[in-house]
Amino acid sequence: MEYMGFVFGIFGLMAYLQISALKKRVDDLEREMTKIEGTEHAQKQTSLRSVVRKWIGEEVILELKEDHMDADIINYGNTKHGSNVVLDTDNEWMLVQITTPKTVKMKLLRLESVERISRKAGEQ
Repeated sequence: MEYMGFVFGIFGLMAYLQISALKKRVDDLEREMTKIEGTEHAQKQTSLRSVVRKWIGEEVILELKEDHMDADIINYGNTKHGSNVVLDTDNEWMLVQITTPKTVKMKLLRLESVERISRKAGEQ
């Protein structure tokens, strides 16, 4: 019976490794698609870049993709106890200042990791 548990554990590990390799390949493919003009991914990144450029120096609410979550942004930046301020941006990266109750941190985020960005309530 212990032998069966070991065998299923090995199969589970193999399945996990296959899925993680597949996830990496999909992420690489999405990154390449953002560089190809006319694709939906490229249009989404272009519109996100233009919005971020308009909001430099303003407090924003950031929603990151599931596999790019950041504890500081989740716990402080998007709450009433802290803030996210966009400091600078280029075609691939965005510099964000995260104010927490105890410190001020600077984070460099890839634009492709941002799912959604909006102004903080009361700033519109």
